[in-house]
Amino acid sequence: MKPLRSVIVFAGLILLWHIVVVASGTPHYILPAPARVATALVSHWPALLGHAAVTIAEILLGLLFGTLLGCATALTIASQRALRRWLLPVLVISQAIPVFALAPVLVLWLGYGLASKVAMATLIIYFPVTAAFFDGLRRTEPGWLDLAQTMGGTPLRTLWRIRIPAALPALSSGLRVATAVAPIGAVVGEWVGSSAGLGYLMLQANARMQVDLMFAALFVLALFAVTLYSAVDGALRRALPWQAEDGRVMD
Repeated sequence: MKPLRSVIVFAGLILLWHIVVVASGTPHYILPAPARVATALVSHWPALLGHAAVTIAEILLGLLFGTLLGCATALTIASQRALRRWLLPVLVISQAIPVFALAPVLVLWLGYGLASKVAMATLIIYFPVTAAFFDGLRRTEPGWLDLAQTMGGTPLRTLWRIRIPAALPALSSGLRVATAVAPIGAVVGEWVGSSAGLGYLMLQANARMQVDLMFAALFVLALFAVTLYSAVDGALRRALPWQAEDGRVMD
């Protein structure tokens, strides 16, 4: 039923798009009709596929590194009370600086290749994962912690056996947010400076007034972003079967 509903919503959006173009009489170089975008998608498919492979690699690597770094930071802050006073202000300050403002600096330091885009995606993903996981770790049911202490559980075993499993629903929420914003970092990095990727292709198409190609690149990016989010969401649902739809833990 869900795939059918998604197809119906997608078809409705395409139809609405077509109606807006026809009713408003907007020139194709401002808002192309869906048919023109589909034609550009087919005719430029090899180029779109090559640029998409670069962007997809940047997004996946950024998601991987951002998740690992965020989880490591959250565990460090939650388990080391002495470090918490020092790391939390640094974490807050790092988010006070607009991440997009760092894109030119990252390109300057890491070059126009893959590294600067992966770093950009990692920075955007890092905070949602860290904040969500740390919040889950510090909101562990006090009764469970008291029981573990009564039974002689060490801090490390309590963290591994109780606090981390209890924080997994919160971490899953952070991962969903991170997955949704992951493409932003990669594309913004490509806009600032790159020689390949969907963001680069969109800039080139815009400069040449190939608006249909620009929309085709945007369509490919949106399609991958939705697919990635659906895959991560499905994997998290299977990995956490005790979490109800509304976020509560099922008995």
